[in-house]
Amino acid sequence: MKSYRKELFFNVPTRRAFINITPQVNDCLKESGIQEGFVLVNAMHITASVFINDDESGLHQDYDEWLERLAPHEPVSQYRHNVGEDNADAHMKRQVMGREVVVAITEGRLDFGTWEQIFYGEFDGRRKKRVLVKIIGE
Repeated sequence: MKSYRKELFFNVPTRRAFINITPQVNDCLKESGIQEGFVLVNAMHITASVFINDDESGLHQDYDEWLERLAPHEPVSQYRHNVGEDNADAHMKRQVMGREVVVAITEGRLDFGTWEQIFYGEFDGRRKKRVLVKIIGE
């Protein structure tokens, strides 16, 4: 069995964003040479997320608006965590969207369902953050 590890870095200039990282994960898979196994992709920061869904801008806008209704950024005084900070909402958004995804690898390809893609969700941007890609298999 082989193992591969790589970190991807993101510095999103806005507070919130959704980025399709499927091409970067595919590049990692090619670099690994693994044909059968699993890939784990996880956000290495507590105010960011990795999730799988459709790459459709209307859906992403719906997510953004829905998350903002669930955990609005302002007023920041509504959160106890925000003593000296302003990102409590980002922690909550990450909790809803999830930390990581696992995808099967079959014949050297990500074994997705129809329309599935991997996304990085940023909820407290404007600084460098990382995503771990860990691939295990043969």
